[in-house]
Amino acid sequence: MVRYSLDPENPTKSCKSRGSNLRVHFKNTRETTQVIKGMHIRKATKYLKDVTLKKQCVPFRRYNGGVGRCAQAKQWGWTQGRWPKKSAEFLLHMLKNAESNAELKGLDVDSLVIEHIQDNLGIMDKQSELINGETSTSINFINEKIDLLVVDL
Repeated sequence: MVRYSLDPENPTKSCKSRGSNLRVHFKNTRETTQVIKGMHIRKATKYLKDVTLKKQCVPFRRYNGGVGRCAQAKQWGWTQGRWPKKSAEFLLHMLKNAESNAELKGLDVDSLVIEHIQDNLGIMDKQSELINGETSTSINFINEKIDLLVVDL
């Protein structure tokens, strides 16, 4: 069994979801998870769908070097933002998984709140390429692990 980063206070009124070895950018996913933490699950899914359609942006607060400014970040009290589509799609799949886990437990899906979400760097994959008969050059891909805890209010 996999160990989660946080155990719920009331296990009967909460459910978990986990993604591991995800091929997404860590910094984009970290900023996206910080925005949806504490949201209701319906509001979070709507927000992530709007991010993929570029109707709302994700404010970049920590990893914001070289990030351009956008007007949509004003609603979050910030100036810099992006639309990380791949991270939003992976988080949408995780929210859908948590929602189905809640239905299986018999929880009310409309009153679910994201209590805890955490993303960590995972295993680094190395891929080597031979270019024009030269020696091998290695490319590093960092996978990611995400823990999600949803609580029924």
